[in-house]
Amino acid sequence: MANFVLNAVARDESVQGKGSSRRLRLENKVPAIIYGGEAAPVTVTLELRQLVKFLEDNSFFEEVIEIQVGDKVESVKIQALQRHPAKNTPMHADFKRA
Repeated sequence: MANFVLNAVARDESVQGKGSSRRLRLENKVPAIIYGGEAAPVTVTLELRQLVKFLEDNSFFEEVIEIQVGDKVESVKIQALQRHPAKNTPMHADFKRA
């Protein structure tokens, strides 16, 4: 059982790209992707507040994280995290299936 469980919403192909990602960030959401393993990559949206709370704990970068996308749960590890250069807030996250 993972100590970290993130709630996510799957994104449709029509709401992907630079403009859509900017609109998500204005709504305090973080675009992310889950990839690796046998399954196809999944683009998701995370809540900024929940992600920032988990980022305060250093073990978030080492442990397996569970991301709940609808009724499906993905076990992942954080692969990359892009932050805003001045504000240091998360802008995009990459997760790799464990």
